[in-house]
Amino acid sequence: MDIEKHRVLVFPAGSEIGLEIFNSLKYSHHVDVFGASGKSDHAAFVYASDRYIEDLFYVEQPDFIERFNRLLDTHQIEYIYPTHDSIACFLSEHQCELRAQVLTSCVETNRIARFKRLTYEVFRQFDFCPTIFEEPYSDLPYPVFLKPNNGQGGKGTLLAVNQDDLSFYLKKAPYLLVTEFLPGDELSVDCFTDSNRHLLFVGPRTRERIQMGISFRSTALPVSEEIRRIAQSINEIVNLNGAWFFQVKKASNGAYKLMEFAPRQSSTMGLYRHTGVNFALLTLFNAMGMPVQILQNHYAVQLDRCLHNRFKADLKFSRVYIDFDETLVVGKYVHDRVMAFVYQCRNNGIHVVLLTKHQHDLAESLRSRGIAESLFERIIHISDSESKWQFISPSDAIFIDNYWFDRREVKEKLGIPVFDVDAIECLLR
Repeated sequence: MDIEKHRVLVFPAGSEIGLEIFNSLKYSHHVDVFGASGKSDHAAFVYASDRYIEDLFYVEQPDFIERFNRLLDTHQIEYIYPTHDSIACFLSEHQCELRAQVLTSCVETNRIARFKRLTYEVFRQFDFCPTIFEEPYSDLPYPVFLKPNNGQGGKGTLLAVNQDDLSFYLKKAPYLLVTEFLPGDELSVDCFTDSNRHLLFVGPRTRERIQMGISFRSTALPVSEEIRRIAQSINEIVNLNGAWFFQVKKASNGAYKLMEFAPRQSSTMGLYRHTGVNFALLTLFNAMGMPVQILQNHYAVQLDRCLHNRFKADLKFSRVYIDFDETLVVGKYVHDRVMAFVYQCRNNGIHVVLLTKHQHDLAESLRSRGIAESLFERIIHISDSESKWQFISPSDAIFIDNYWFDRREVKEKLGIPVFDVDAIECLLR
């Protein structure tokens, strides 16, 4: 059965949020995923070249709508995933001028979320709203916390421990909000609301290790009554639609207070995606008017991030010669990254030749490890006294082997690129 694919655009594509949305959708047979960015970023390393567009896409430019619509038309984009608060707010404000649907909540909700003073005004009736101090800032319970009206991710925030600190900071940045200091633990809470305003999912998670305003380590937690009540209150007061999240922090009395909320996907929603809750796909189905349902696996899960390398190598080849022992197989086990590369070659019409001095029954060794002989264009099984370079046709070929002396000989005799197993990472897409 043919399934209609919907063309979606992630914008900007290279942020951690954008990369999480890409990872959420890249295997879905419901969508073709495109990315766009206003500057060169990591998205260029994960999207296929015909699915990624870099141009001066900055919403401050007077011709942005015209340029952006040309992009939407050229690639027949139906839906846009905004990945930054300011961009989500701008696109929601200009939805009627855009030739694709923006996957976010209404413009009023975006404005309330974008500007912290508005956020706190809307929720000031609730006990989870932090105290906001007003001028002349006398008799404050120091320390106090200062934050930008339109910031996110902790950027531009300051802690004033006395009046001198406060005066100094406000002289430099008089637009800062002065709020109560929240000394306790911080949580992010991932949520999903359907088009009928039913709150279908509430998922709190820790923020154990924070860098660049992003949770680099996060653990899923059970939903407490307090967290559920805050989520339900936000959902009742503002008009939310699709994926959204909020952040809370404990006050000195042990109660959680609202720091911010955002009507978009968060970068760490990947934590709950690995329990079965794909927020990006749910948001798309919801926008298409389909009834959505949460299907979650319940088990303890923790996410930890690190910097991850992706490579672009100016290297073209049509045939790979690869070793068996300690290359394709390490000890008793198949090397999963190397095997992924073998299948990548197969998918792209690149021939793989198994070239080995394996000292046992090679057919049995392949069979016992579940490796099909049909994966290889040819299998060349040579004796220990023979040299591998003599069995390689060097035209448009590369050689992969864990043994340094074999790599050196192939490089010296044939001049083709040679790789140890650790360099497979450079060849994987």
